[in-house]
Amino acid sequence: MSIPTLASLDSSLYPQVWEQQTFTDAHSLLIAMLMGNITADAKTFTQHLLANDIYQQWINFTVFGGYLQRNFIAFYRQTEDSFNAEMPALFRRELIRHAQYLPLAQTLFLAGNMPKSARLDKLLTVTVNPATAVINAQHAHQKSVMNHLEVVINQITVVGRQVVGFPIRHNKRTSERTRNEVLILDFQELRLVNEENVISKKRSNIDETMLLRYYELR
Repeated sequence: MSIPTLASLDSSLYPQVWEQQTFTDAHSLLIAMLMGNITADAKTFTQHLLANDIYQQWINFTVFGGYLQRNFIAFYRQTEDSFNAEMPALFRRELIRHAQYLPLAQTLFLAGNMPKSARLDKLLTVTVNPATAVINAQHAHQKSVMNHLEVVINQITVVGRQVVGFPIRHNKRTSERTRNEVLILDFQELRLVNEENVISKKRSNIDETMLLRYYELR
């Protein structure tokens, strides 16, 4: 089975100008959002994406919409239906037949702690929208019943040629339009390579920590 490779999105998106500042890559834009130097505006970044020819290629190629993604994740992780135990794997293999390799050096983001199941299942939903990741992490922190003091953001860089996934096409007229997600269906390794605390200029709680974790995906 021959799997094609998606065109490089980051190289076509950057540099970007936000609030009269120029950012050469996704990482520098994320840091500026975390520090409060610019507004984490998910809608504006989505507009940049939808105006980008490469991103249009990404989502127009895919057969994967948000409804199918949510139901596939739930179906894959169900444990009650032992009669249909083989179906999630069969479904996944069929989806991979229509998937693509992600381009090298592509930057992806995930809000909150990395799911423990990610490495085992080789299944991960991420976003190419840094503002969406920042907003989701802040919301998750506010709703946390454990009252954790850390707002966690994961920056994931594709460093291997065997990362298989789908850009997810969302309804432009619903709240899903700013998710800009990619479903990772298969990879060889997910490795934590570094982490750092980022201090926001506009932080209301001085005890709150924003933790940025760096992962490599191959």
